[in-house]
Amino acid sequence: MPGEPGDIAGGLFGPIVTTDALLAATSDRAWVQAMLDAERALVWAEETLGVVPPGSAASIERSCDAGLFDVDALGRAARMGGNPVIPLVGELRVRVGDPGAEWVHWGATSQDILDTASMLVASRATSLIDADLSGLAEACAELSERHRSTLMVGRTLLQHALPITFGLKAAGWLAATTEGRFALRLVRRRLPVQLGGAAGTLASLGDRGTEVIGEMAASLELLAPPLPWHADRIIVAELASMLGLVAGVGSKIAWDVALMMQTEVAEAFEPPAPGRGGSSTLPHKRNPVAAAAVSSAHRQASALVSVILGAMANEHERALGGWQAEWETLTSLLRLAGGVAANVRETLTGLEVDTAAMSENLGLTGGVLLSERIALALSPAIGRAEATEVVQQAAARCRASGRSFADELLDEPSVNAHLSSSEVAGLLDPRGYLGSTEAFVDRALAAYRNG
Repeated sequence: MPGEPGDIAGGLFGPIVTTDALLAATSDRAWVQAMLDAERALVWAEETLGVVPPGSAASIERSCDAGLFDVDALGRAARMGGNPVIPLVGELRVRVGDPGAEWVHWGATSQDILDTASMLVASRATSLIDADLSGLAEACAELSERHRSTLMVGRTLLQHALPITFGLKAAGWLAATTEGRFALRLVRRRLPVQLGGAAGTLASLGDRGTEVIGEMAASLELLAPPLPWHADRIIVAELASMLGLVAGVGSKIAWDVALMMQTEVAEAFEPPAPGRGGSSTLPHKRNPVAAAAVSSAHRQASALVSVILGAMANEHERALGGWQAEWETLTSLLRLAGGVAANVRETLTGLEVDTAAMSENLGLTGGVLLSERIALALSPAIGRAEATEVVQQAAARCRASGRSFADELLDEPSVNAHLSSSEVAGLLDPRGYLGSTEAFVDRALAAYRNG
């Protein structure tokens, strides 16, 4: 079954960006097992409804084990018919033997089995992704709560902007993760079975077609669609898009951590482990290797989503190339998005936070970070435009002279005429200029807990 160690075939580069569990759940053997599961569910549904003779399903089920098949041989044999279902069904019939072989694949077409298999593989893999997203959200929530009052620099366009708290930054991560998990779950609940026969009419099953679809879907725990979706690839495109979204959410978090790991920032670090983050030439380095893997996975996933969207233009009732472009693309997307979720979960669960460095960085600009607050305080007395100009000039002199922002401000007649030194000092206290930070943290936590 998928998930066993022998099913992992990650190669040289695959394991860097994903997990062994996802490699197993999306392996070639996992795909073969999913196709066999689809064949098994089909014949059981047909036997239940009297479409095929009693005993057919049991005789076929005994051979529906991917371990009995040579996956590489199936792939090579698939060249002739363009998909692996054709040689798989041929070998399955041989293994089943008479009389059951006659009822293998009864009423189905290759796309029915491969589409259903893709939904099974996606369902099984997204279950793993959902678990990692859950763990990631839990880590975000813990950081948000623990650091709700931990002051740090808020950065825009990579520059110091305003004071924030690390709890607010983590709350932003939490909100995005919560939304991403919710979106992926919505798609996962809608993954459908596929059964339409050669041209989407299920003519081969007479008037029992819709009943067979219902029975087959129920046994596989997939949705029974209103009609076959051979040329309607919306669900595949939605799944791919949500996987790309998950990769993007995780990449944003990983990038934040990587930037905070920079030597001159040093506010947070990926969890340490023997050999982790090392350099082949520089012994002192502690590289953000998880962030590198996440960034790589996200860039690949973004490109792959466009492949799935491009494959939506299917000709008439069945596709010539579009459907075929989905198989490996979807496999890679599941691995990449899942790898992002797992890597970022591990990073935040063990994140090392240096609150002293956050405090030190907050004071690097000598109070200039609160320039907006000073300008707003002066505006009622001298007008917004003049207040902004005065504060900008004081900030520029502060950077050039190395003096404190407070001293430069109080040298301005238009400032000391309206604000005392104690008032300026109070206005430059970052703890007093956090706005709705506490409320935003509480809202992110509530959305997570109520989700």
